[in-house]
Amino acid sequence: MSLVTLLPFIVLIGAMFLMTRSAKKKQQAAAQMRNDMQPGTGVRTIGGMYATVKEVHDDTVLLEVAPGVHAVYAKNAIGAVLDDDEYNRIVHGDDTTDGTVVPDDASSLIEAEATAAPDDAKVDLVKETEADGAEPKDGPESKDGKADGGTGAK
Repeated sequence: MSLVTLLPFIVLIGAMFLMTRSAKKKQQAAAQMRNDMQPGTGVRTIGGMYATVKEVHDDTVLLEVAPGVHAVYAKNAIGAVLDDDEYNRIVHGDDTTDGTVVPDDASSLIEAEATAAPDDAKVDLVKETEADGAEPKDGPESKDGKADGGTGAK
C-alpha cells in the first residue's frame, strides 16, 4: 500500500481522536462541577427546574424545589451550578443590573397616550366615500352599482 491510500485513514483517525478528547474534557468538567456542589447553592436540572441544594450524597442530591418541598435527584440530573447572583435573578426576579421597569400590563401605555398633547397631528385612516365628495373609481363597480358587469335583465 502506498502512503497516498493510507493518508485519508490517518486523517480520519486523528480527527476522531481529537473529537473524543474534547468530549472527554467536557464530561470531566461537568463531573467536577457536580462534585463541587455545596449545600445552599442554586442549581438548574437538565429538565430546566431551578432549585437549592440541601444535601449532597455520593450519587444523589437533595434539592429544595419550593419552600418546604424537597426532592431527591441523581447527581447526573444537575445541568448547571449557578452563582448566587444569577440564581436570585432567575428565581426571585432580583434584577440589579438594569434600572428599566417593565409594566405588568398595558394600562400605563394607554394612560400616556390619553394625556398626550392635543397638538399632535392625528392621521385620518378613514376611506372617503362618494357622499364625502370623492369621485367613483372606474373598475368592476361602476355608477350603476353592478359589480358583475351584468345588464340587470331577469
